[in-house]
Amino acid sequence: MNEPPLTPARILDAAEETLRRFGPAKTTVVDVARALGVSHGSVYRHFPSKAALRDAVAERWLRRVSAPLEEFRDGDDTAARRLRDWLLALSGTKQRMAREDPELFATYHAIVVESRDVIGAHLGVLAEQLEAIIGAGVARGEFAAEDPKSAARAVLTATARFHNPVHASEWDDPALAEDFEAVWSLLLCGLAARKHP
Repeated sequence: MNEPPLTPARILDAAEETLRRFGPAKTTVVDVARALGVSHGSVYRHFPSKAALRDAVAERWLRRVSAPLEEFRDGDDTAARRLRDWLLALSGTKQRMAREDPELFATYHAIVVESRDVIGAHLGVLAEQLEAIIGAGVARGEFAAEDPKSAARAVLTATARFHNPVHASEWDDPALAEDFEAVWSLLLCGLAARKHP
């Protein structure tokens, strides 16, 4: 029986499984190669270093978070509704991942923290999505943000408690949903505020 060809996707699948078993501190490229039944040199042909492999694992994981959020960029709903749904989807995805597979979530978090360029790119994608939603709200007269790009970054910062893995230990707080509603109300007031002459 022929083995399927060694592809970056197969390597990343094996890396995820190896990370799940050994954790980020103990996982090596040799472990990943062993799981695939190939030499570590074969893995290095696709990923030139352990850091490159870890970055690719982090990037793929973060893409799983950000890609579904694209659906909120456009639509017939109001910008406020799309913005709220986007925030709830982001927070819900991260919180569900942490709840359903805490070991793997902790592993991904550790990898992402070390992959500064990858996390920077991920935050850039999230900010662009928010900027598009807020910009659409400005164009429709729903929002009065003078700079949708700055507003997008402010929204990300203001809601970090609900989606940033640094706050994962707080996500079981029974008051979390109520706290989200309070933050959401403030954000909505700020975005909809009109300048006084």
